[in-house]
Amino acid sequence: MSFHQSLRSLVIAATVAVATVGGARADEISVTQWGTSLYGAPYAVAMADGLFKKAGVDITSIIGSGGGGTTVRNLLASDTPYGEVAIAAALAAQRQGLDVIIVNAGTRSVAEASLVTMPASPIKSLKDLEGKKVAITSPKGVSEMLLLMALKEQGVDASKVERVASGGYVNGLTMLEQGAVAAAVLIEPLSIIRADKYRTVISYGKVLPPMATSVGITTSAFAKANPAKLKAIIAGRAAGVDALYADPAKAATIIAKDFKLEPDIAKIAVNNMIGPRMWSRGQFSIAELDRTVDGLKLIGEVTTDVDWSKLLEPAYLPADLQVVK
Repeated sequence: MSFHQSLRSLVIAATVAVATVGGARADEISVTQWGTSLYGAPYAVAMADGLFKKAGVDITSIIGSGGGGTTVRNLLASDTPYGEVAIAAALAAQRQGLDVIIVNAGTRSVAEASLVTMPASPIKSLKDLEGKKVAITSPKGVSEMLLLMALKEQGVDASKVERVASGGYVNGLTMLEQGAVAAAVLIEPLSIIRADKYRTVISYGKVLPPMATSVGITTSAFAKANPAKLKAIIAGRAAGVDALYADPAKAATIIAKDFKLEPDIAKIAVNNMIGPRMWSRGQFSIAELDRTVDGLKLIGEVTTDVDWSKLLEPAYLPADLQVVK
């Protein structure tokens, strides 16, 4: 499942054949949902532009992975245990007693996600959903979390909106078309590809403030033993983010090729993420981290506040990004 199906599922790792410049043995790390979500875009750009090599590592390919807790465990057991994961996955690993530290911020917007209805539907706002059914992908997943956060933000009683688990975005759209639900969750680029079939009720990025949606993790043991390699991976990704913002058109061309998207679709998808500044260069924002924790509390994934001082290790970021905001 993708990040938008379950926060536990997102693991975007800079994972690949990674070798230090100078010829050290290459390592492999897995990447969840490579080619289906824009969360991995900085890696595609950094590889294509040779930015990892400039930073001191050679990342030549990315291997997809199924995600979830198993992916996190596999990642942490690998020779190069660096990965970009959902906050929920990082927190779950920490609760399980795994040697996990968070070394960079990843993405910081939910602009990819939306809620749609049929063109002729009377549903015009979230308030209109009271007494109605809405298709989410799965219980306690991110699609339910974002819906609950948006309902709360707009003062709608969530207890009056029935959530129906569809098992996936396309399944939810089928339910919508058949009249089984009044609205369904959707994500880019699927929402772009099918833009003429549905009407957007709400784009979550327009009602919810910036919030951390992924973070880079590793083990403290790896970080202490391989600080230069870890810094190079993080710096290469940051350079990929800079290049993406500097030339979105070029980035879209790269992403279209790597993610097997139509060029026009890739261009729209990338441009839609530029405004909300979806990709963080890596600097931590406590406010953005805490907003996601607040959402996790709504679905019962987290029950208490998080002491980020015990988890964040900004020292491996580029010098200009090490101050925690």
